[in-house]
Amino acid sequence: MFPLTEENKHVARLLLNTGTCPRCIFRFCGVDSHAPYRLPYEELLNELRKFLETEKDELILEVLNPPPKKIRLQELEDRIDNVNQNGEGRLSVIEDGSIASRNSNLNVCNVCLGILQEFCEKDFIKKVCQKVEASGFEFTNLVFSVSFPPQLSVREHAAWLLVKQEMGKQSLSLGRNDIVQLKEAYKWTTHPLFSEELGVPIDGKSLFEVSVVFAHPETVEDCHFLGTICPDCFKPAKNKQSVFTRMAVMKALNKIKEEDFCKQFPCPPNSPKAVCTVLEIECAHGAVFVAGRYNKYSRNLPQTPWIIDGERKLESSVEELISDHLLTVFKAESFNFSSSGREDVDVRTLGNGRPFAIELVNPHRVHFTSQEIKELQQKINKSSNKIQVRDLQLVTREAIGHMKEGEEEKTKTYSALIWTNKAIQKKDIEFLNDIKDLKIDQKTPLRVLHRRPLAVRTRVIHFMETHYVDAHHFRLYLKTQAGTYIKEFVHGDFGRTKPNIGLLMNVTADILELDVESVDVDWPPALDD
Repeated sequence: MFPLTEENKHVARLLLNTGTCPRCIFRFCGVDSHAPYRLPYEELLNELRKFLETEKDELILEVLNPPPKKIRLQELEDRIDNVNQNGEGRLSVIEDGSIASRNSNLNVCNVCLGILQEFCEKDFIKKVCQKVEASGFEFTNLVFSVSFPPQLSVREHAAWLLVKQEMGKQSLSLGRNDIVQLKEAYKWTTHPLFSEELGVPIDGKSLFEVSVVFAHPETVEDCHFLGTICPDCFKPAKNKQSVFTRMAVMKALNKIKEEDFCKQFPCPPNSPKAVCTVLEIECAHGAVFVAGRYNKYSRNLPQTPWIIDGERKLESSVEELISDHLLTVFKAESFNFSSSGREDVDVRTLGNGRPFAIELVNPHRVHFTSQEIKELQQKINKSSNKIQVRDLQLVTREAIGHMKEGEEEKTKTYSALIWTNKAIQKKDIEFLNDIKDLKIDQKTPLRVLHRRPLAVRTRVIHFMETHYVDAHHFRLYLKTQAGTYIKEFVHGDFGRTKPNIGLLMNVTADILELDVESVDVDWPPALDD
């Protein structure tokens, strides 16, 4: 059933005769049923022409007994009277009495610039789908996004002012919000075609996005007059090639007076010679996240690449030994590594390991069984004797928050081999076992001042346990608040950490070896290996 009614005829006829396509006419007539937009373009055009052929006893498009030209011209002049307040004849009446813009080629819509014409047809949809299928992405649904040239907003505004005035003569109103948005109409028309061609549903929450960017060089200057009238709306931005963004144009259109607009821009807008061009068709997949725990067994391995002044100090890192495998298997473009704290290059991480998460950017493969993830973990572990990974699993972005939640309230357990300058006996260290919840003040250590702000941080040593080794060595086990600098707690960092082991024992103390025994973060969930 044709969606327009008798009361739409006047507006529909006016728009069609000024170069507007059927789907845009539906939009201006407030048609919000999806089905009419999905009809093939030629069929739509024919149906619209049939609808407009007769109105009561008056012939519209094919007049068998036309009234004298003078009368017809007068009627048309009455219809378009005062559309442009400056009197600059923006509309013209051509020989057969129909309304046209200065450019009489009405094939390309003067409002959508062809977006709702050939870019809604199956041929174009197939071209996009071919690009999607050739991209190599794995997906079970998709979100389709489009970027339209900003001058479409200007042209829609001009057509709206024309229709608004015509409806006003009949004591009817048309608000900007009464017009169906171009993106909505395009979505209604194309989504079923994409879904049918690719065999997957369109889902606004999908992580796989297909985006099409349109441009129309012929009309790119349509927006420029707004920059003169509303300069405050157009501010240069570093990441924008032009100040005439869609948001800036819409802001200016909401600000400009109707009469000022009509003096500067034709109402209705002129018909262009060519349809929009497609600047790019891009496919991208949202990041996926992999988490686990790692053990580090080397005292010569940094957590992340160690590069100073552009020079690499060590050939590998924990981050790379894990991520290189993930990048290959997920076919991702890049990654971001994060963890629950970090250890120094010469510190081992033992026990259940340190929680970590890796964001894989734009992965082409995203679906894995638990067995495949388990095999990936085994592959990582066989590739190096410096690290081991456990509990490897796919997680959500939100779940990573658990790793960072209340980070300073968490506890960590360490073991340290300590040297003293004075000879000691077992009884000299036993008092340390009785100290509980010792508060210490730590000024930012000298060794990290280049990357951490200068501050004094209060930390808690929850308990200590000593094991005597010999006259100059003992092993210290300690549980501390996360974020405690253990090396500085031992040697004092030239008095920047107080109290410290050296002060407590009245000796000069230094740390020879340090191991992280446990990181008390209950995430990610332990898996059955």
